[in-house]
Amino acid sequence: MESIFHEKQEGSLCAQHCLNNLLQGEYFSPVELSSIAHQLDEEERMRMAEGGVTSEDYRTFLQQPSGNMDDSGFFSIQVISNALKVWGLELILFNSPEYQRLRIDPINERSFICNYKEHWFTVRKLGKQWFNLNSLLTGPELISDTYLALFLAQLQQEGYSIFVVKGDLPDCEADQLLQMIRVQQMHRPKLIGEELAQLKEQRVQKTGLERVLEVNDGTGVLDEDEEDFQRALALSRQEIDMEDEEADLRRAIQLSMQGTSRNRCQDIPQTSGSHPTSEELRKRREAYFEKQQQQQQQQQALPGQLTHLCEKSSTSSEAPDRDLGDSMSEEDMLQAAVTMSLETVRSNLKTEGKK
Repeated sequence: MESIFHEKQEGSLCAQHCLNNLLQGEYFSPVELSSIAHQLDEEERMRMAEGGVTSEDYRTFLQQPSGNMDDSGFFSIQVISNALKVWGLELILFNSPEYQRLRIDPINERSFICNYKEHWFTVRKLGKQWFNLNSLLTGPELISDTYLALFLAQLQQEGYSIFVVKGDLPDCEADQLLQMIRVQQMHRPKLIGEELAQLKEQRVQKTGLERVLEVNDGTGVLDEDEEDFQRALALSRQEIDMEDEEADLRRAIQLSMQGTSRNRCQDIPQTSGSHPTSEELRKRREAYFEKQQQQQQQQQALPGQLTHLCEKSSTSSEAPDRDLGDSMSEEDMLQAAVTMSLETVRSNLKTEGKK
């Protein structure tokens, strides 16, 4: 396929592409075809002048635009036919009565030129295979021998005019190569318009994909669903952090209480591991009875001391904490009693030590 010359559509120069694809090379340019068109216009003018330059038909002819070319690049069948005469080639209308009487099988021809309105394209045999060399396609389209007649019939039904190219075409590399090998085509070439639409769609899809990737990378704008998800995730993290802080606080309280218990145990003096004498036992009994009497006295005076303590706490606190003493819980009162009891034990032990 690479060896086949195939000019793609540019502007409205389909007649130029048609001729070059037929001859398999850059044989004609727009300037050369324009020159042929001007020559045909001059020949027509001269024929009209034979009827008199003052006639109404001649003046009307001069006012009309050229029928052989226009500013868009379109060229008439006369221009194409004259261009092919340079190479000894002739065009015959495929569905004309004269050609139909010949009963020639299309597969036995070498090439066709097809026209619909202002578009021209070539169908040519290269080697032993037929190819549609339409300049509106992205590449040559392989046509099987069995499909060729059906393809031409379909073009006629669509309104195309088909011309058979008679004569010897110039030698070309593609024809020589394809005489030795046969090609296979896996995918039919698209129309150039279809390819452009597909490329545009791919660019749109690529742009959409890049936006999604930017959002996932955190560099784009999140939509509402993603924003809601991010907010829910942030709240969940905050709740986890609060739970962790509460767990740390509970562990700290437990450790503090364990430390207090150890301190209390350390405040109580340990007894000696040796066996006491009778004199020591007598002193301990006396101290024990004295301690029992003191504890009874202290327990009798405890309510008054607690009341005094609460009043003192009430007067030393700020206004929002004045009700603290009045609403002291039983646990707080028990703690105060234990503290005073420990102070009494310490004083008793000091007294024993002095004795």
